[in-house]
Amino acid sequence: MTIKTLLMGAIASMVVASPALAEWPEKPLQLIVPWGAGGATDQVTRVVAAELEEALGQSVVVINQPGASGSIGSQAAWDAPHDGYTWTAGAAKDLGTYGVTGKMDTSIKDWDLYLNSALASVIAVPANSEIDNMAEFVEALKAGGLKVGTSGVNSAGHSAIEALSNAIGGSYVHAGYDGGANAVLSTVSGETDVTTQLISEQIDMLRGGKLKPIAILSDAAVDVPGVGEIASVTDTLSDFPVAPIYFGIFGPADVPEEVSDKMTAVWNDTIANSEALAEYTEGRGSIMTVFSGDEAQAKVWPSIQLNAWLLHDGGQSAVSPDELDIPRP
Repeated sequence: MTIKTLLMGAIASMVVASPALAEWPEKPLQLIVPWGAGGATDQVTRVVAAELEEALGQSVVVINQPGASGSIGSQAAWDAPHDGYTWTAGAAKDLGTYGVTGKMDTSIKDWDLYLNSALASVIAVPANSEIDNMAEFVEALKAGGLKVGTSGVNSAGHSAIEALSNAIGGSYVHAGYDGGANAVLSTVSGETDVTTQLISEQIDMLRGGKLKPIAILSDAAVDVPGVGEIASVTDTLSDFPVAPIYFGIFGPADVPEEVSDKMTAVWNDTIANSEALAEYTEGRGSIMTVFSGDEAQAKVWPSIQLNAWLLHDGGQSAVSPDELDIPRP
């Protein structure tokens, strides 16, 4: 065999091997949490990020970039190159309604969804509050003047109190905070009268007796370890619409096919079987719900419809949901 033949063979081997060298991911991923540290999105995203690091063999850098109801961080992820190295996280209902509020010019179909958990909001008051049950809460909301702490407009907490207020013809004073953790602490301290944030953000204060649960926004009562049974909002408001709020990480749908294929494989294998995620969700009062692709899109659609029309009916929409192909539920 000649030297020329040996050289040609070596070059051919390098060419064949080169795609493997360029296989995604070649460098660390950036995962933007568009809400403050300590909230529901931040908590579960950091659990998932650690699992992704091991599965992908690259660092996943979590960056908190809050503002404008989560749209600033999500917009940053959208504006970055669609190469699979920048992702965002949060509640899919928020991402699916930024077009309604005019905060982003995208729809949920523009994103690949990788869901990890489902949560419900809890109506909770300070431990020493005179409100002891849902009937008394309804009367107080009808009377007006309750100061309600949430993590801002279009957050899960805000959507919950808006829906409740609209359902009974009540009114309230909205107090927005930087992140769900701060909103919950505002009610613990008595700075606000009520919080309607997600159960995972309230769970420690509920277990510690600092907050009193009034009802959970689900279609049935929930027995929460360390708290006890929390009554369903539908026990008092039988026609109140409820839909699970799904959380996950999201990337532009037009990323290279190798990115979506690999992330989907990791999601269906590593994340679906993650003991860390299972332990987190069980401990925080949420449900582990691992979905991707069309199945994920179908799961999140009911909460997007409810939230979109809630915003529109409350005068907070820049565009009618009808114009964005979001029919009234």
